[in-house]
Amino acid sequence: MRDASTRGASAISLECTLACVELAAVNALGEREFVERFGGVFEHSPWVARRAWRKRPFRSLDALHAAMMQALVEAKKEQQLALVRAHPELAGAEAKQGVLTVDSSGEQGRLGFLQLTREQLEAMERLNRRYRERHGFPCIVALRLHAARGSVVAEMERRAGNDSTTELKNAFEQIGHITRGRLEKIIDG
Repeated sequence: MRDASTRGASAISLECTLACVELAAVNALGEREFVERFGGVFEHSPWVARRAWRKRPFRSLDALHAAMMQALVEAKKEQQLALVRAHPELAGAEAKQGVLTVDSSGEQGRLGFLQLTREQLEAMERLNRRYRERHGFPCIVALRLHAARGSVVAEMERRAGNDSTTELKNAFEQIGHITRGRLEKIIDG
């Protein structure tokens, strides 16, 4: 009979067998297959995966993530802004229309952004509009770093008053956290 820790490890192992990709297999992927598998890690921006693929072989999940982040940093300003603007607003139009990516839907759903009351939704709409009007892109928050919706809203309110240069840097940092979490789900790190 297995003890609880062995059963838990077996469940994780089985999960990774079903959902994770070994790093050696990642390095063996052709460009098309790599982009198919990792193109969605950066919201609607498969070009990041395409550029990172050229940096193979990756020795670790950290190395893969670093290559992807480097692709973002080295991109032209217009491409960087397009990537940031490709992110959905929290409880925004994409959520209402049911067109969030699977990752975004899971991330927003975990903290209840997809089940807001009318009053909460109106407050989020005002906050999203205020932020977007000031900075020209949505407020990006790595929801995986938050245990409750209230701390996300407080962060958005705090950041809305920042200058746009600071907020673009914040967006990149938050995208780094988001994409790291997405890669962890794919790769057996």
